[in-house]
Amino acid sequence: MSRRPDAIPAIDGVDVVAADFDDPASLAAAVDGITALFLVTMYPSAEPKHDQAMLTAAAEAGVSRVVKLSAIGTGERLDAETTVGGWHLAAEQAVTTSGLSWTLLRPSTFASNLLTFASLIESGRPLPDPAGGARQGVIDPVDVAAVAAEALTGAGHAGRTYTLTGPESLSLDEQAEILRRVLERPISTVDLTLAEAREQLLAVGRSPAAADMALTGVAWVRRGHNAVVTDDVARVLGRPPTDFESWARANRAGFLGAA
Repeated sequence: MSRRPDAIPAIDGVDVVAADFDDPASLAAAVDGITALFLVTMYPSAEPKHDQAMLTAAAEAGVSRVVKLSAIGTGERLDAETTVGGWHLAAEQAVTTSGLSWTLLRPSTFASNLLTFASLIESGRPLPDPAGGARQGVIDPVDVAAVAAEALTGAGHAGRTYTLTGPESLSLDEQAEILRRVLERPISTVDLTLAEAREQLLAVGRSPAAADMALTGVAWVRRGHNAVVTDDVARVLGRPPTDFESWARANRAGFLGAA
């Protein structure tokens, strides 16, 4: 689904439909005739209006199953006043009260996030680390997609919440060390304070509210709460999740020639 389907490269077996989360009629047309929905919405907002709009269209069209991409840590407390992933939690609640059969996916940080640092690596600049050296169960997004596909088509996933991680918990320094071996070039990291991270988010166009919601999750990670490894990927797929080094070797070309 895209507001500009003509801009989406052709993929065998994939039909792209024109739709807009803010246009209910287009959503109704997009879900006409489908039986299962993979729901991904962006970016943080206090009200999950896009999720609600799509869920309404799906329910009216007779869609039977929805798989929602959320995030690890959703609903946990950072402190007495602050909930981690508040916008994800509101969207999850919209899904679980929709009347549809549902599955929630809460992945850890994607290995592919490192690809946004390709130009820094190519030019020898350090990778910014807003997590302050904290470890995370970095996951290959292909594994997330495989779990989503199974949840959309397989049996036994209704009403389940899966926390998806890779097989190891790694700091950014440890990821950089692996990338040094794979790319055969020096890579360093530099700590980024939460205030500095907020300024960077504002500089790329995030609203202050969206930046603050995103940084709640970063603060949670900095306190060590995302140093988690689960067996949910293995239980769903019947195979272990991909380790970070294997992901890096498979995506080596994405880091090269980016300067």
